[in-house]
Amino acid sequence: MRVAFAGTPAFAHQALAAIIDAGFEVPLVLTQPDRPAGRGQKLQESPVKRLALAHGLATYQPQRLKDPASHIPISEANLDLLIVAAYGLILPQAVLDLPRQGCINIHASLLPRWRGAAPIQRAIEAGDSATGITLMRMDAGLDTGAMLQRQALAIEPTDNAASLHDKLARLGAQMIVDCLRRAPDLATTAQPVDGVTYANKIDKQEGIADFRLSAEALARRIRAFDPFPGVSGSLDGVTLKLWNAVPVAGSGAPGTVLRAGTDGIVIACGSGALRLLELQRPGGKRLAIRDFLSGTSILPGSRFALLP
Repeated sequence: MRVAFAGTPAFAHQALAAIIDAGFEVPLVLTQPDRPAGRGQKLQESPVKRLALAHGLATYQPQRLKDPASHIPISEANLDLLIVAAYGLILPQAVLDLPRQGCINIHASLLPRWRGAAPIQRAIEAGDSATGITLMRMDAGLDTGAMLQRQALAIEPTDNAASLHDKLARLGAQMIVDCLRRAPDLATTAQPVDGVTYANKIDKQEGIADFRLSAEALARRIRAFDPFPGVSGSLDGVTLKLWNAVPVAGSGAPGTVLRAGTDGIVIACGSGALRLLELQRPGGKRLAIRDFLSGTSILPGSRFALLP
């Protein structure tokens, strides 16, 4: 079976690696164009492209897929299936129709909950107790295709976006190989009409700490946005990134430092308080509070700036 793959980041890398290791023929790999990154803004290959090149696989990096001419390499690959995981480009119906057995997407949520761009972050932020992987037949809608397989995964209280991403990437890789081994005899189930939610792309403004939120809600947002884009707060005119925080008992004007010691910095929220366990100065590294306070003094009564 000729199985092409479309994906870009580390999440997709795991799935492609599993497909290769399982021995499937991969005549073509689609991935996003190289992007500038790092301090030098040098062009960087995606994790999927690096893996494909390491295995000598043909790669294709279109800027978009609207032009029929851009479909030619996919058509010429003579595909049975196209597997898609966090690719980043919309596949028009003309592309979805090219593989003989269609296109299968690996989506990091239990559809129909958290359709869209940021399902891992939104599940943590919302306080969901579980998420998972859904394999679905792709159609022209936004994550609306009929489901082939769903498998749940618990969200632990300590999970952040990075740790949950890695668990889901491993699960998705296992599931897609099992799915391919059973193709083309795969039954589908329509997604439920009820329970649809959308995981909107994270807006930069969301990364500013709002201490008017409850401590529980802000702690979840900090975990959801770790490692990207992070949550920042301004204290005495200095912007600090807030990492690894837990809700605790406490009260006061939102943003006020209630206590500051080696076991954490406690800040009043809209309800309850937040104990910060890691902070990061501009241009510095993430530091445990004990290490952070060895070079910076934070006094009770000082106050983080509030959003307008």
